[in-house]
Amino acid sequence: MAQIIDGKLVAAAVRQKAAALVERVKAAGVQPGLAVVLVGEDPASQSYVRMKERDCDEVGIRSLDYRRPADITQDELNEIIDRNNADPSVHGILVQLPLPAGFDEEAALERISPEKDADGLHPENMGRLVRGIRAARACTPWGVMAMLDHYGIDPAGKRAVVIGRSSIVGKPMALMLLERNATVTICHSRTADLAAVCREADILVAAVGRPKMVTAEFVKPGAVVIDVGINRTDEGLVGDVEFDAVEAIASWITPVPGGVGPMTRAMLLMNTAEAAARAAGLE
Repeated sequence: MAQIIDGKLVAAAVRQKAAALVERVKAAGVQPGLAVVLVGEDPASQSYVRMKERDCDEVGIRSLDYRRPADITQDELNEIIDRNNADPSVHGILVQLPLPAGFDEEAALERISPEKDADGLHPENMGRLVRGIRAARACTPWGVMAMLDHYGIDPAGKRAVVIGRSSIVGKPMALMLLERNATVTICHSRTADLAAVCREADILVAAVGRPKMVTAEFVKPGAVVIDVGINRTDEGLVGDVEFDAVEAIASWITPVPGGVGPMTRAMLLMNTAEAAARAAGLE
């Protein structure tokens, strides 16, 4: 049976690290601040934002709450972003995704100052990741890397397969694994014989958004399986991995819930704390 990679445990350790950095920043005379922008009434987004604001309070980051109805304009959203870009007391800006229909998400993300990009999704920061230059990193894949580090799972020399090619998870995940000397394959909907490709993986990351798509057929015995999927079904939250079947043959596996999800929020705190540290001249 696979050993469980406990995202709640690792996220708690990351929050402690973020809190320690926040204390250093405060001692230098700077109060870290995160602006959270939520447009619309999506219940999942509202719940997620509440958890993020609670996390900020736990580690000592000041949270600024901008909740707006779905009928505001893109220009009004831009004005909120611009105001916080110009505010030196704000070190991170988060625009909660997805935005309601009619909004240009890419334009909103690009409008955030790269230095205040709490989610690590600005094109400039993605480019810095490609170049190996330090910058804010996409929270979910960065959280996966933190989990691997916590449990002593070294990607160097391993064959890693990432299912999914989104700019939020798949592509930055592949780049971070490559940076750590893994040999990386990215799979997607047009990959021929997907299960066979996945069976070559020492580290398999599922980030495709299809409930229980990854079955035992996809997994080499002894592989590390990271399930990024969070799918709401009639039986509750499930991942992209058929957990019970895969747990029996993997060496390590993340559960859903309680795996990657808590890490995404924890890395948001680290991005904000590190941005504040740079503003304070500590980084």
